[in-house]
Amino acid sequence: MTMTQASQIALLREQGFVVVRGFADAATVSALRDISLRHLEQAIEPIEYEADLRYPGAPASRQAAGGHTARRLLDAYGRDPLFAQWAASPRIAQWLAAYFGLARPGLARPGLARPGLAPVLSTVHHNCVMTKHPAYGSLTGWHQDIRYWSFSAPELVSCWLALGRETAENGGLFFLPGSHAAGFGSEQFDQSKFFLPDPPANRDWIARAVCPTLEPGDAVFFHCLTLHAAQRNASNAVKLSLVHTYYPGSVRPLPGSRSASRPGVPLAPAQGA
Repeated sequence: MTMTQASQIALLREQGFVVVRGFADAATVSALRDISLRHLEQAIEPIEYEADLRYPGAPASRQAAGGHTARRLLDAYGRDPLFAQWAASPRIAQWLAAYFGLARPGLARPGLARPGLAPVLSTVHHNCVMTKHPAYGSLTGWHQDIRYWSFSAPELVSCWLALGRETAENGGLFFLPGSHAAGFGSEQFDQSKFFLPDPPANRDWIARAVCPTLEPGDAVFFHCLTLHAAQRNASNAVKLSLVHTYYPGSVRPLPGSRSASRPGVPLAPAQGA
């Protein structure tokens, strides 16, 4: 059964993520995927390589075997007009305007954002094509995206668009429902701000993990405090996902921080909003 937008937003607020089926049409997905594959093949910079982060399973250096395996095609918004069109599309603008509006009390109807609640695209955080290669693609431990971001309030939401089928087997995202509202202590994370797997309280949370299967064109909206992780890709094909992060206009990147190093892109209000 198809969920209404209001139901999708309510689920995002309740569990910290929501899958929106068929969010992008097949033609859009095909075009975005083709561009991504071409940029990968031609190694069009800027690129973050697996060897740069050295997460578990990654090559030890760029000189090692698999050292030029891409992890992310950076600056998606500036890479190609089609990427920019998607990131600032009315489809995303309307959905997020409704979410940021409904996240505030006293708003009469979905899509009617009060001043300051219109969504802004971050050009610093995410804004990339995430890749997961069968060989040399690393796993990513449990983390909250806000860990290295600096904003006046933790009210950011990411839109993750599947450009192919995503499952647990090929490195799809796992989420911990409700973790965005848990209020974890610093002792539950390591020095790199990854959620520790061993403390009993953490194990209880990790036992709740879910990995939604995504079809091409499905999107996941998830809160910046939602714990998520991904395993390695055990399939024989690279996995591609396009991800961008947004915040309401009432939230500001902190001056002098990396989050403020490049200007955001305000999204035009949807027609009739």
